Amino acid sequence: MSATNNVKEHDSSTTIRTDFERVDAKVVEAARNVPAAALHEAGGKIGVLPTSIRPVAPGFRICGTAFTVHSPGGDNLWLHRAILAAKPGDVLVVYANGAYDHGYWGEVMTTAAKVRGLAGLVIDGCVRDADLLEQIGFPVFSRGLSIRGTGKDYGAIGWLNAPVLLGNTTVEPGDLIVGDRDGVVAVPRARASEVVAKAAQREIDEAAICKRIEAGETTMQIYGFH
Repeated sequence: MSATNNVKEHDSSTTIRTDFERVDAKVVEAARNVPAAALHEAGGKIGVLPTSIRPVAPGFRICGTAFTVHSPGGDNLWLHRAILAAKPGDVLVVYANGAYDHGYWGEVMTTAAKVRGLAGLVIDGCVRDADLLEQIGFPVFSRGLSIRGTGKDYGAIGWLNAPVLLGNTTVEPGDLIVGDRDGVVAVPRARASEVVAKAAQREIDEAAICKRIEAGETTMQIYGFH
């Protein structure tokens, strides 16, 4: 829809925010090889996004700062706006108003996001062009695949960088987002440095425990279970 159809266009600038603080780049780099599950546990079982949001291709891994998008259902105009407004290293985290069964994202948008240096897409909805997305290599996490098309309603209100609720987790712009085959975790920006350090240590500790098990100890002995 457009003004030519007697529909008033929404002034998108009134619901777009770009001046937010992001997780420090050194913290993002330190998190790059830390599993999502380790971050969730190290933070006190925090930040789990819906388990139905999975990588489109098995090898996809995502790590970057959240650039949040609240999109009207069945419409992807605000995702196009987000690609343009986001910065290199940002992960688009998209709430699609509960309208899951649309292909909000495909080959063209993936190419555009990759060219702009974005770090990935996490969407509480579906995408399409799965084979091409895998070939391009830009990490996309979604609820699934759908060929159902989307619209571009210039009168519909959306938001860039307002908090979004995905499942039981509120994602704020600038939060740390990490995703792998096990799932996606959002770590609050203010805690990211602490949680990443704890998660890295957790990985070291668990590797040592596995060596003890290989040497003959049991999990019951090591953890003092009874």
